[in-house]
Amino acid sequence: MNTSFFPCAGSQALHAPTRREFVYGLGTSLGSVALTSLMAAETSPLAPKAQQVPTKAKNCIFLMMEGGPSHIDCFDPKPMLEQLHLKEFTREGKQKSAMESGKRYYVKSPFKFAQHGQSGAWMSEPWQHLSGVADELCFFRGCQVDSVNHPTAMYQMNCGNRFGGDPAIGSWVTYGLGSVNQDLPGFIVLPEISYPQGGSANWGNGYLPAQFQGTPLRPKGSPILDLRPPQGIAPEHQRANLNLLAQLNQKHAEEHPWHDELKARMNNYELAFRMQTQVPETLDLSKEDEKTKAMYGIGNDATDAFGRKCLLARKLVEKGVRFVQLYAGTWDSHDYIERAHGNLIRQVDQPIAALIKDLKQRGLLDDTLLVWCGEFGRTPDNGVRGGTAYGRDHNSKAMTVWFAGGGVKAGHTIGSTDDRGMEAVEEVHHVRDLHVTLLRLLGLDDNKLTFYHAGRFKQLSQFGGQVIDKLIG
Repeated sequence: MNTSFFPCAGSQALHAPTRREFVYGLGTSLGSVALTSLMAAETSPLAPKAQQVPTKAKNCIFLMMEGGPSHIDCFDPKPMLEQLHLKEFTREGKQKSAMESGKRYYVKSPFKFAQHGQSGAWMSEPWQHLSGVADELCFFRGCQVDSVNHPTAMYQMNCGNRFGGDPAIGSWVTYGLGSVNQDLPGFIVLPEISYPQGGSANWGNGYLPAQFQGTPLRPKGSPILDLRPPQGIAPEHQRANLNLLAQLNQKHAEEHPWHDELKARMNNYELAFRMQTQVPETLDLSKEDEKTKAMYGIGNDATDAFGRKCLLARKLVEKGVRFVQLYAGTWDSHDYIERAHGNLIRQVDQPIAALIKDLKQRGLLDDTLLVWCGEFGRTPDNGVRGGTAYGRDHNSKAMTVWFAGGGVKAGHTIGSTDDRGMEAVEEVHHVRDLHVTLLRLLGLDDNKLTFYHAGRFKQLSQFGGQVIDKLIG
């Protein structure tokens, strides 16, 4: 954000300055920058706050596989489908997507499965790298959501409300804990070039103050537009502009105290000014050694894009960013499940495994909670489309979510689905319980983390939830 286009705060004096003018002029000197930044940090809504419940995790990296990855083809093998392959039946039930009508046929997984690590975690064969860190993972097979439509399911997974407009998880976390680094946003999003279904509302602040919205970084080109000031604009010039603007806006704010947007805008200007020193260095991956970049798959066509996101996520949490969300899209495999999911897994497998290893070797894994999920799972069947291009439909009643680091019960698989993978049957929990557990792992209590809006105190879970104790180590 460019903070240098405001009118200059000072002009050439036509007379010798009085003592009062001299003292006032100190406010625009370089010596005041540190003081101004210190005062901003003390009054910032993103100032660090104590955990409500003592826990290990201090940061979160949320890996969102948009489109609905198939648990049946990733982490939840179903041998029964070998026997039922291509057997037709008619789907029944109240909650169905528009693509579920008519005759259906069961589809076996095209991938072989094997158990890995001392924990014996099940993974399909494309997960060549993640299998090497199997004992760091905690798999949860009991999650359910309410929608089989992508936008509403995305909203529910990201914000707790499938109709949108509510704060994102990252917004709630930064509202509850603040951020360690006042020179960077507390909630950063690394999206695809094409935003996910539902758009930027997936990381919006909802009814929370605007300071808590996610800051997306552009995947190509300059991550943030206008980050650098125009040529010839010095830091003291920008500081003077901001000081003048702050005085004018403060007067306006006193007359209109209900305009929260103005305060948020001023905080954004101040943050943009401070980001000019931190962001270029943080986002510069060229200084990472070649061995590290190769570990993340940077330079390889298949893994380069997501590898860069994962490495950047590590650098961001290392710098004190509280919540980082990464997107990998196009998991909506209705056809050609072997080719589609096979390619998608290969794109994220090495980068995610490298992220876990890198965090661990740097002593950051205990402090950082990793979450991997989509907006829903997929069905064990598909519609009759002719040929053998097997795919899967949307499934709100069964999915796999896994966690790593941050105090989770590593090396365990919690919950199960039925023998066809159609529905969770053991340790079954609505997504609101998943959200409550995520907050608890980060030291927050969903019943205490509330915000008064529209006549009542609101919370991420909407109306309360249950901590899934079996997920916590």
